[in-house]
Amino acid sequence: MIRILRPSRFRLTALIAVIAIITQPPVAIGQTTKQSAATDTPPVRPDGQHDFDFEMGTWKTHLKRLLHPLTGSTTWVEYDGTTTVRKVWNGRANLVELEVDSPKSHIEALSLRLYNSESHQWRLNFANSAGGTMATPSIGEFHNGRGEFIDQETFGARTILVRFVITKVTPTSCHFEQSYSDDGGKTWEVNWIADDTLVPDSAQ
Repeated sequence: MIRILRPSRFRLTALIAVIAIITQPPVAIGQTTKQSAATDTPPVRPDGQHDFDFEMGTWKTHLKRLLHPLTGSTTWVEYDGTTTVRKVWNGRANLVELEVDSPKSHIEALSLRLYNSESHQWRLNFANSAGGTMATPSIGEFHNGRGEFIDQETFGARTILVRFVITKVTPTSCHFEQSYSDDGGKTWEVNWIADDTLVPDSAQ
């Protein structure tokens, strides 16, 4: 007599599970399902168009400048004067005019700051009245109230990195520092320090 073996419920359930796994289409390495891909969206970058709104107006400026950067010099010159900032293109750009004096020298400079709405970054274009031309623009953005902008320039016979940082921002004060690096950003030497205080009733 031939016996017909009937699978138990456990064996039948396991067999169905194996068939289901085998019949699923293969998924390539690194491929995600539609459900996981739908949640894998890039983070939304904040609109930085108004990053410099705090600075609109006239400021009293106290400036310190290192006389001979990247030479080991520790000789600083101090200046006092004003900085005036006004909006251009409804805030998508702004123009900074600086005029300061020391006992032996005078500085007139400007910075045209342009905002790129696609990259969410600012391009800072600096010029002084002595040279009359725009320097290499520094590019960057603000994070958590700190603005950092970097470019590469030629200083003497060397190619260096230049970093401009804005910190300590309050409704009536802010702090600026410029630094040079001739070792690819491993170390930085500060050569320009400015502290601004808002002139009362000048905010725009």
